[in-house]
Amino acid sequence: MYYISKRMEISGSHRLELSYPSKCENIHGHNWIVTVYCKARTLNADGMVCDFKHIKEKIHGVLDHRHINDILPFNPTAENIARWVVEQIPECYKAEVQESEGNVAMYVVDEDI
Repeated sequence: MYYISKRMEISGSHRLELSYPSKCENIHGHNWIVTVYCKARTLNADGMVCDFKHIKEKIHGVLDHRHINDILPFNPTAENIARWVVEQIPECYKAEVQESEGNVAMYVVDEDI
């Protein structure tokens, strides 16, 4: 099995829809650190799991310097963003979204289900 990861910083804003009062309901920004994990049993014709450039285009190219609520069709929590990242790249099995120091959400495809 081959494994790769791509780490990138995404600057943007969002606001959360919550069931309780929170400052996060107001528009605010983050410099998210997003790490994408991909794997493949065999390498593609170019000798790669997938091209790092394609990962950057599909994630950073879509989200960076944007208001995330305008881009994604769901409440843009770090957890939901992590799931969205995994869904964008066929080889991706895990994504981590660090919203701030010490606050990291992770989504992992559970192959046992």
